[in-house]
Amino acid sequence: MRDMADCLDPTAPFAPEDLTEDGLLGGRVRLRQPRAGLRAGLDAVLLAAAIPARPGEVVLEGGCGSGAVFLCLLARVPALTVIAVERDPALAALARENAALNGVAERVTVLAADIADPALKKTLPRLDHAFANPPYWPEGSAPPVALRAGATHAGEGPGLEAWARALAHPLHHRGSLTLVLPAGRFSEAGAALRAARCGAVALCPLWPRAGQAAKRVLVQGRRGGRGPDRLSPGLALHDGAGWTAEAAALLEAPRPLPWP
Repeated sequence: MRDMADCLDPTAPFAPEDLTEDGLLGGRVRLRQPRAGLRAGLDAVLLAAAIPARPGEVVLEGGCGSGAVFLCLLARVPALTVIAVERDPALAALARENAALNGVAERVTVLAADIADPALKKTLPRLDHAFANPPYWPEGSAPPVALRAGATHAGEGPGLEAWARALAHPLHHRGSLTLVLPAGRFSEAGAALRAARCGAVALCPLWPRAGQAAKRVLVQGRRGGRGPDRLSPGLALHDGAGWTAEAAALLEAPRPLPWP
């Protein structure tokens, strides 16, 4: 693997002191990300684990940020072609750097674009899977840090239905579309998937602890899917002072989530 300094784009707007380097999946993924902003971690790892990708397939990530999700997916399924879209040019450049840092640059194309831009549809090939961690909330009081606000609140940007339509449009028949969202939006997510012609919706609750209400959910639909919706047993994340054995296994090494 090349030295980290060889992977940096000297024209990128992030100064070295504005970034940290963190490890995901037991250090198998090296991730440089801004100190200020939405920090990648649990959501990224679990979303990557939920994508049913196989070697040789083509996948699309909307709003990739610094690249945590697609890097975790490539750690599990290296023989993929990844197309990632990120509207912030600085984060798009950082995602490219992180792909190089992890030795997968030849498999990753990062586009600096808005996922809902109609012009983007004309440039995308047919895809096997699409996924995103879209803005959590449609409106409300966004955090003061711009990079964090863009990740948590849609504001005047595309809403959940627009995200789902854009991600679903290039999918092959039966291709999967997977989202991670706050549990309070699971009904909206299901409706958005169906409006984008992704049916057979599966829901995986992420419980903070056994017996507690879920705070996050994974939601997945299939392009043209007509089967019944499915509710998985879900995943409890914490037990005592640490992770549950099931959560720890997913966080420590590249493994698929056993669902739906």
